[in-house]
Amino acid sequence: MKILRFLLIILLYFTFNIQNIIADETKMLKGLEIFNETAACAGCHTMKAAGAEGNVGPNLDTVDLTVESVIDMVTYGLGVMPAYGEDEILTTEEIEIVSKYVVNSAGK
Repeated sequence: MKILRFLLIILLYFTFNIQNIIADETKMLKGLEIFNETAACAGCHTMKAAGAEGNVGPNLDTVDLTVESVIDMVTYGLGVMPAYGEDEILTTEEIEIVSKYVVNSAGK
């Protein structure tokens, strides 16, 4: 009986982990789509993982980024960068997704 419980716990653990991995991969693909298409970040920024070679904004592969700092920058803009959140170009969810994508992809 203990072995059966143990196996059930292991099965549940792997089931939840696989679901999280699939969800993370889906969000990363959505982040790439937002970066390259919806927000067109690739037009201004360089980031190897996205195939982006823009030269207006900073090279995202060479700067230190946190999810919070990217969310702030994307939401409120700076200089020539639009305020994607304030101008309602992206939703809060899209900003979070693209910010996590950038932080997890930059420098790779």
